[in-house]
Amino acid sequence: QVQLVESGGGLVQAGGSLRVSCAASGRTFGTYSMGWFRQAPGKEREFVAAITWSGDTYYADSVKGRFTFSRDNAKSTGYLHMNSLQSEDTAVYYCAASFCSGYGCSHSSAYVYWGQGTQVTVSS
Repeated sequence: QVQLVESGGGLVQAGGSLRVSCAASGRTFGTYSMGWFRQAPGKEREFVAAITWSGDTYYADSVKGRFTFSRDNAKSTGYLHMNSLQSEDTAVYYCAASFCSGYGCSHSSAYVYWGQGTQVTVSS
C-alpha cells in the first residue's frame, strides 16, 4: 500500500515557475514508477509526465521542454518543476504510483495509487 500526498500548488502568473511535490509513504518507493496527470474543469484527466523506477522520463508534448520530473528516493518524493507556465496549464495536478515501465507509464490505467491532487492556477 502506498499513500501519496501532493503539495506546492498555487497561483502563478503566466511565464512563471512552480514546483509541485509528491511525497510517498512506504519503504519501497524506489521500486515504483511515478506519474503526474492533470485535469482542467470540463476536461478529461490527461498525462503530464512520468518517471520510471530507473529514472527514465516521459513527457506530454504540451509540456516537453518546460516541465521536468525528478525524484529523490531517499526522501520518497517526486518533484515536477514547471517553467514558462501558461494559462492552459491551469488544472488540478495528481501524482500516481505504479509498477509500470516505459511508455506504458503515460496511461492513467497503469496506475494503482493516486494522490488527492493539488490545484495549479496560472493567471494571464
